Amino acid sequence: MTAPTSLHDLPPRERELLHAVAELATGFEAEAAGYDDRAEIAVGNLTAVHDAGLDAAVLPEHLGGTGLRYQAFGEAVRLLAAADPSTATIVTMHTGAAVGLAELTRERQGSFFADELLAGKRFANALSEPTSGNRFLNPQQEARPADGGWLLAGTKRFVSGSEIADYLLVNALVDGVPTFFAVIPDETVTIIPIWDTLGLRATRSQLLSFDHTLLREEFRGRSPQPGDFAAVPAGLPAISLGIADAALGALVDHARNRAILGKPLSHQQWIQHEVADAQSRLEAVHAFFQRTLAEADAGRPEFFSNLSRAKYLANKVAVDVAQLGVRVGGASGYLKQSPIQRHLRNAQAGQLMAYSTEVLATEIGKEVLGVEPEPADEAEVA
Repeated sequence: MTAPTSLHDLPPRERELLHAVAELATGFEAEAAGYDDRAEIAVGNLTAVHDAGLDAAVLPEHLGGTGLRYQAFGEAVRLLAAADPSTATIVTMHTGAAVGLAELTRERQGSFFADELLAGKRFANALSEPTSGNRFLNPQQEARPADGGWLLAGTKRFVSGSEIADYLLVNALVDGVPTFFAVIPDETVTIIPIWDTLGLRATRSQLLSFDHTLLREEFRGRSPQPGDFAAVPAGLPAISLGIADAALGALVDHARNRAILGKPLSHQQWIQHEVADAQSRLEAVHAFFQRTLAEADAGRPEFFSNLSRAKYLANKVAVDVAQLGVRVGGASGYLKQSPIQRHLRNAQAGQLMAYSTEVLATEIGKEVLGVEPEPADEAEVA
């Protein structure tokens, strides 16, 4: 894999980082099926990504990093996702939690969490609740006052990489207000082993139980604000686009190398037409996503809304390309040994990640039609 020439205008250090990530991704791709089959976190992949300098790069300059541009971050995640989407997902969530904690707790903790990220410590997002649906920034669980802070009793779900996390980004209601904390996992935080999922198996995005866990006053952070590095919203479309790239690659490889009645499948007209449509749509979504990241780098306010559109489009095209792969692959593509079935399983996961495609379709449709947002929608954006 190589970084695309469309990003040639990035600073040299960012281009060098992308080429390093692309080289790592080649090795990750060879092992992805094994990690998926075992539902095992590829810890070595994550260490290699850190050692390549991605953690230091994504940290904003005012926090001691080099302030990677959104365009470069999105491309790094896409390259990783095309090779191993579980690794890309953990990297995205780790980045969001780490940079988030470094930013949100800066007034109380100074450079502590930034230094921990640079030192190679692992972070995980523990925000989503079973009863909050997609509204992960609006927790429903109340934290009760206690000596030194507040106590949280409840669960958080889909915490990618939680089993190797040194720190968790957690939210809860404090006096009715969504409040964010850093939590160091201790005996009050336990993993409920439910992870037997269809796709992205190597994320091991477990359910965590908090049994009166102390949310420490000193680890309390401010609320997210415009201008904070939005790693997760920028990373989620890239994950689906990487999966779509991989699915299309597997489809093309199968069509070229599988012969029917003396000719490769690639000579069948219906396949040519379907592939033309799929590849053209994928390129269009890629272009829209890159434009949106350029808007983010330029500080344009519309970028956040367009990231939602990019996720919606990327989720949909990934599923469509992966389903086409199964059609072209036929029974051979349905076998467990084929990468085609793995790409299909992984593609489905993107649609379920908050915000789901159904929620995004509702929000985009309301915006286009001029329907006033509900109070809950306004609170989430705020």
